[in-house]
Amino acid sequence: MAHYPAVAAQRRRVTGPAPSLTGPASDVHPVLRRATAPPAALDLLAQARAGLEEAAVLPTPNERYATAHLAALRTAAAVLAARGRPETSPRRRARIRSAWEVLPEIAPELTEWSALFASGAARRARAEAGIRGAAGQRDADDLIRDVAMFLRIVERMLVLQPVLPQPRQDTGEPDDPAPSTPAPRTPPARGGLPDAG
Repeated sequence: MAHYPAVAAQRRRVTGPAPSLTGPASDVHPVLRRATAPPAALDLLAQARAGLEEAAVLPTPNERYATAHLAALRTAAAVLAARGRPETSPRRRARIRSAWEVLPEIAPELTEWSALFASGAARRARAEAGIRGAAGQRDADDLIRDVAMFLRIVERMLVLQPVLPQPRQDTGEPDDPAPSTPAPRTPPARGGLPDAG
């Protein structure tokens, strides 16, 4: 029977070292887990998804554009519901700011998305007002595509977040024996002689 530390060392050589958080990225595989996004944020994401699906089948470009832009706004609201903090300055509280203005402060990684959708707010207002030609077919198609990507990014941010494996803690004590290696059995002593049978 092999000595346990030799077996453990052989097992470590075969499987290799644990991935290092400071080593190359190729040896670290993130594991997805559910995050604890508040129910309000999850509800807003569901509403945004439903709005986007509705926008894809509406008949006129104005309706499609306005509905898709509303889905983007609900997606931004989900981020604000999950990460937002109340305004502490009385001056800031007195002034009403759009979600597109607040979003970069709460989630800087979404700054470009915020600028994109803020630039379409006036067109959305014209489309909702029924102004003929406020949004063309291509405008609506492009916006639907952009909102779909934005929604997927936010869902990953709030719902599924990658978690890197933690480095192994070497305590200097030997690892638990492998399941396939049975512990040696010591028979009870009877009169100083082991039981033969």
